[in-house]
Formats: sequence, C-alpha cells, structure tokens
Amino acid sequence: MNERWVRIPILDLGCPGDTGRLERRLARQAGVLEVAVNPATGAAYIRFDPRSTTPSRLRNAVEHEGYRTAEPVAG
Repeated sequence: MNERWVRIPILDLGCPGDTGRLERRLARQAGVLEVAVNPATGAAYIRFDPRSTTPSRLRNAVEHEGYRTAEPVAG
C-alpha cells in the first residue's frame, strides 16, 4: 500500500476531551489509516492513503470541527 504521513499543526487545541473527539472525527475520514492528536505538540499526526484523501482534505476536516490550523507538513 502506498501510504503517507502528514502533521497538521492545530493552533487552538484545548483539553484532552477535544483530543479524543478530534481523533475520532479524523479516523472516520476516507483513507485515514492512523491518527494521533498530541496536545503537547499542538498537532495531529495522520497516516493516510493518498489515493483516497489529501492533506488539504484532512486539514479541512480539522477546521470543520472548529479548530484553526497551519499549513500541513508532509512526512
């Protein structure tokens, strides 16, 4: 499988409850294989299938949940 990682900086990540909710939301996105949201680093780390989604779509999913983000960093 052709898979990639992306780190999406989240500028206003709140409490651990927010982290779990955001991880569940991202895990439901098409093509997402693994998600870890780290409040200490203020970023979501996502392993995904680039045939099914893009870093832009994943960033939009984070922003749809009400968070502000910075430009995704490919891994």
